[in-house]
Amino acid sequence: MRITEKGQVTIPRDIREFLGVMPKSEVEFKQDHGKVYIVKADKPIRSNNKFKKLRGIATANMSTDEIMTLTRET
Repeated sequence: MRITEKGQVTIPRDIREFLGVMPKSEVEFKQDHGKVYIVKADKPIRSNNKFKKLRGIATANMSTDEIMTLTRET
């Protein structure tokens, strides 16, 4: 198995099925006595995207055009 220039590697299908990981699943790497293990994450790993947690919570009852008009006024 070869690692890409971005440091990526494909997890073989049988390993993904054994771990129960699907696209968008979270995994962790554990080190123990010189060996590295990949395990399915118990809980979602925090994202560094500070806007992700805010997505979809706007409560303004305005159309996109109305909001854009407000942001463009001087």
